[in-house]
Amino acid sequence: MEQILELKNAHVHYGGVKALDGADIAVREGEMVALMGPNGAGKSTALKAIFGLAPMSPGKVLWHGAEVRPVSYEMVERGISFVPQGRRVFTHLTVEENLEIGGITVPDKRELRRRIDEAMDIFPVLRTKRKQKSGELSGGEQQMVALARGIVTDPKVLLLDEPSLGLAPKIVKEVFQKIKEINERHGTAIMIVEHNIKSLFEIVHRAYILDKGRVAKEGEPSALVTSGILEKVFLGKLE
Repeated sequence: MEQILELKNAHVHYGGVKALDGADIAVREGEMVALMGPNGAGKSTALKAIFGLAPMSPGKVLWHGAEVRPVSYEMVERGISFVPQGRRVFTHLTVEENLEIGGITVPDKRELRRRIDEAMDIFPVLRTKRKQKSGELSGGEQQMVALARGIVTDPKVLLLDEPSLGLAPKIVKEVFQKIKEINERHGTAIMIVEHNIKSLFEIVHRAYILDKGRVAKEGEPSALVTSGILEKVFLGKLE
């Protein structure tokens, strides 16, 4: 499978802090990839760098092998969607209005309506609450609005930053099932930052373990579990 999106030699500094220190990360067509590691490892920064929200110096983003300038609205137009952490929905707008904003780059209104209906097929609870203000929904339902809004543009790659943050275990399981469904139903490549290792390893094809802004190891979940790298990184014992 072709590597459709790559982050190469990414360096991001916040003052004197190295958030990314030469990281190389890629996702192939239709693949689900996890970015894992302790707090401050650079996981969320990697997604932001790809989407143009964290300036790199040096570093570059490749889209289908060609270098592109990571500017948020241009990345959306290319087919990359970013769902930030914290369920950032427009609480004063209805579920449907949130999804319409997600599809603001879709010029054909009939096509936008089809995509919103398709998103609601994946999240049926949103169809029943489509006219309800998003601020009145539960945390899990708001996360589903954020995910649905992220797929209205029919992205080739979906970047997800901590989708299970602050959710009850039962809801976390449902959210992960929906993410897997998005991948399988649409062939959407997904790059996901998440602390919930067990749930994540059940659905992803590959994972990157980050530590101090660098990739400590990369591989299939089963190989990473048996390698002992997770214990070393999360317990701070990596040499």
